[in-house]
Amino acid sequence: MSKQDLIDAVAQNADITKEKAGAAVNAMISYIEQTLAKGEEVSMPPLGKFKISARKARDGRNPTTGATIKIPASNVPKFQPSKTLKDAVNK
Repeated sequence: MSKQDLIDAVAQNADITKEKAGAAVNAMISYIEQTLAKGEEVSMPPLGKFKISARKARDGRNPTTGATIKIPASNVPKFQPSKTLKDAVNK
């Protein structure tokens, strides 16, 4: 499903215009990005949680040359699905 497919589905299910649905989807994505950037998590009980996980710096290999490279530490967004979502998928 692409972002446009999601906007179309929101517009149809909420009986609103695609422009309003697009604004709502973009606002939700922006809110999640801003909240994660602050280091906080976003919890949506029927879906799950978006949170930040810290990755330590580590050594890696360039697959082309085989040379060792340093991979810097970084923060990675993660999604943890809720039990409700898992149950809905596994019906």
